[in-house]
Formats: sequence, structure tokens, C-alpha cells
Amino acid sequence: MLDTLYKSFWDTEYWIPPGYTWDDLEDSDGIIYPHPKDLWAAIPLTFVLTVIRYGFEWFIGLPLSRAMGVHSPIRMKAIPNPILESFFRTHSKNPQKDKLNYLASHCGLSVRQVQRWFRHRRNQERPLISKKFSESCWRFLFYSSSFFGGLSIFCNETWFWDLEIVLRKYPKLPLHPAMYWWYLFELSFYLSLVFTLSFDVKRKDFREQIIHHFVTITLISFSYCVNFVHIGSLVLLLYDVSDVFMESYKMFSYAQWSQARDTTFIIFTLVFLFCRLILFPIKVLYAVYHFVVTRNMFFFGYYFAIGLLLVLQCLNIFWAFLILKMFYNFLSDGQAKNDVRSDIEEQDTSDE
Repeated sequence: MLDTLYKSFWDTEYWIPPGYTWDDLEDSDGIIYPHPKDLWAAIPLTFVLTVIRYGFEWFIGLPLSRAMGVHSPIRMKAIPNPILESFFRTHSKNPQKDKLNYLASHCGLSVRQVQRWFRHRRNQERPLISKKFSESCWRFLFYSSSFFGGLSIFCNETWFWDLEIVLRKYPKLPLHPAMYWWYLFELSFYLSLVFTLSFDVKRKDFREQIIHHFVTITLISFSYCVNFVHIGSLVLLLYDVSDVFMESYKMFSYAQWSQARDTTFIIFTLVFLFCRLILFPIKVLYAVYHFVVTRNMFFFGYYFAIGLLLVLQCLNIFWAFLILKMFYNFLSDGQAKNDVRSDIEEQDTSDE
């Protein structure tokens, strides 16, 4: 039964253009093509990257945060109170006025004392700035390595500047070993992000980040299995280059290096808008659409790929709205005050 389901799922009518079969993508005469089984190597590599990440954050990220002058605020700890703690965990972390009055009467405290307790307790839940810095430092290292590594692999390829050139030969596109390892590296990184979601700093766009990670993992895996690797590579590069500046901007923000922060913010905004809202739809979405329409090669895999790319574009528009809002405030105030995109979150409040 499982064998039948497996064969039905990988039916050639679904995943590759009409007129081709999986046999056409079997290795021969020294030419290697992508195979779904190759992606199993991403599982052990995910755990390796996770271990490397936490080692990097502990031994490099935290010392670097201190060297750059990152200071986490001193937080008052909430006095142990079983009633308030139970309400905090099971009902609300920020109760309304009527609930505050109810809790105050049951605990023998004033409303102001209960408010202060919840404020201290919420502050305890917030991650330290040094932890945020270390996470951004790790992501900056990955995105920088991935982007420049990928650029060195693809920049001399003719298809890199014109996807339609390579799509004319689809799906008979050989896989270069360097491209395989780079692709595996990207997949393992995003798998590690999902694996550590419960331990990482949660942002206000947490749901959008989850959607982004799962769509990216699906797109990487799917594009590899059906030999859309060239399209997937270009998408990842367009994302990585803007993320390099985003993470560096976060690091400067946490360190309160105002001049470097503002400069990086301007560069990030321009790179993000150019790569995500101009190059992505023109070089990727239109190239895939034009390829299928001109060759009249409609198949399920094409619709599936377009659907994933459109989800990513919707997320791009959502994040672009937040960034442009910040950029407007930047022009008005002369400085970028809040973190961008995934780091827009509630700030700590003082005790008084």
C-alpha cells in the first residue's frame, strides 16, 4: 500500500513537464541530476548546524556583544506570588483593570502593586539584548557566508543573469556538486530555524516567520526534487543579500551604534525593496510564468511552484510595508528608532 501511495505521489504527470519521465533524470555518462533521496543528508547537517550555532553564540556572539558595548537592562524580579503566577500563566500576562481589581483584593495588595508585579513578570519573560545580539550575529554569519558562497558559484553562469536561457533546457539540467552542497546548506539552516523556534526570541511577526520558514523549506525541497534548482538558487540569493544587511542593522541597533545603524538601515531598505519587490517578481515570477506559457507546458508542479513563490511575495509586501513605515519615521525623526521586520517588538518599561 505504501509503495502504491509513493508511486502515485511521484507520478510524472504531476511534477515534471509533459513528455518527460523520471527516467530522463537518471544519472548517465557522468551527468548528475537531483534526486529526492539526496535531501536526507540535510537531517544530520541540521543537527550539526544547530550545535555550531549555539557554540558560536556562546563563545563568539556573547563576547562580541560585550566588546561592542551591548548592555542588557537590569530587571526587577517579581516577588513570588502563587495566585498572580497562576493567572499570569493560564489567563493573561497583561490583565485588564477589572481583573487587576479582582487580583488585588484576593492577594491583599493594591492595584498599583499588582500592576508592578505583572510588569516585572513580563520583563522576566523578555529575552536579554545580549541574546538577541547573539542570534543576529549567527544569522549574519550564515547569510553572509551563504550569499557570497552562492555568488561565487553562480556569478559566472550564463543562466544566473537570464533564467530563460536555462529554462529552455528544463528539466534536463545537470546538477553541479557545488550547487548541491550549497543547496543542502541552505535547507539545513532553515530546518534548524524551525527546530529551535521554541528557544529563539519570539518577534511580533512570529506567525509570518513560521509561514516563511515552512514555505522556504518546502520550496527548497520541491525545487530540488523536480530540478528547479536554478530558480530556487536565485530566490535564495535575493533573500540572503537583504538579510545580511538586516542582521547587521539589528546588531548595530542592540549595540546603540547610531551612525552605523542608520547607514545600514538605509542600505537595507534600498536592497530589500530592490531585491524583493523588483528583481524577485521580474527575474523569478515572470521568468517561470513566461517559460510555461510560451512552451505550453502546464503541469501541477508549475502551479505548485508559482503558489509557493506568490506566498513569499505576499510576505515580501507585508514586510516592505513595515520597513517603509519605519523609513518614513526615519526621514521624519532623523534616526531609525525601532528594529525592522522580525524585530519589531514590545520594549521593556522601567519600574516607575
